[in-house]
Amino acid sequence: MVNPLKCLIPCCFRSDGIEVPVVRLQGMIAARLSSLKNTQSLSGCAVVLEKAFRDKKSPAVALIINSPGGSPVQSRLIFRRIRDLAEENRKHVFVFVEDVAASGGYMIACAGDEIYADPSSIIGSIGVVSSSFGFSAFLEKIGVERRVYTAGKNKALLDPFKPEKKEDVEHLKALQLEIHEIFIAIVKERRHGCLKDNDDIFSGMFWTGIQGKEMGLVDGLGDIRSVLKTRYGEKTRLRLIPAPRNVFGYKSASINSNFVSDSVDILSSFLEEWTLRERYGL
Repeated sequence: MVNPLKCLIPCCFRSDGIEVPVVRLQGMIAARLSSLKNTQSLSGCAVVLEKAFRDKKSPAVALIINSPGGSPVQSRLIFRRIRDLAEENRKHVFVFVEDVAASGGYMIACAGDEIYADPSSIIGSIGVVSSSFGFSAFLEKIGVERRVYTAGKNKALLDPFKPEKKEDVEHLKALQLEIHEIFIAIVKERRHGCLKDNDDIFSGMFWTGIQGKEMGLVDGLGDIRSVLKTRYGEKTRLRLIPAPRNVFGYKSASINSNFVSDSVDILSSFLEEWTLRERYGL
C-alpha cells in the first residue's frame, strides 16, 4: 500500500531512487553578459555548477549542452571548472548534446566522463576561426580617408578599414594554430582511447551524432532520461538546477539602463549566434 503522505515529503529526503542534478548550458559562449541574452560564460554558470556538484547524495551530475561555440577562453574556463568540481566532489559527469556541441561547445562537452548525443546532433568543429570584413576599397570609392594614430606600430593590426597586410595575417594564423593545439590537447586527453584514427577529426569539420559516435567523439546515442534511468534505475529523478535570478526576475547579470544601447547589443548577439548556428545548418 502506498503511503499517502509520501508525496508531501521533499524529493531530497526520499529513499527511493537516485536524484541527478541537471545543468543546462545553452547559447553562444562569450565573456559579455546581459540579462536579456542567451550566452554562456564562466561568471554566468559558475553558481549553477557549484550548486549541482554540491549535492552529496547524487553520484553524478548531468550537463545538457546546446552551443555552437564562441570564446575559446570562456570555453576552456567552463571546461576546467567542471573538471575541478567533478574531482573535488568525486562526481561522474554525463554530457547530453541537443542540437549542437561544436567548437567551444564541444570543448565544454569534453568535460564529461561520458558524452551522449541525438543521432541528428551536430558534433565537432574542432578548430579556430576569426572573421572580419575589409572596407578599404569601399572607403576609397566614396572618398573617405581613414586616419589612425597609434603608439606602437602594431597597435592597429588588421584594421578592417585599412588594406590587409601579409605579416598581420601570418601573425593571426600563428595565434590560431596555438589556440588550436590547446583545443586538440584537451580533446586527446579527455577522449583518450575513444578517438578513431582519422585525420579529419581536428580539421574543423563537423558531423552528426551518428558519425560522431563512429569517430569516438561521443560515447553513445540517447536522451538524458533514457540513459540515466538505464544506468541508475527506473526511479531515477532529474532535478534541473535553475540559473539564479535577481529581484526583478531576470537571470543574474548586469542590466543596461540604456535601452538603445542594450537593444543594439541584443541584436548584435542574436545575429552572431544565428550566424554560428547557420554554419551547421540549424
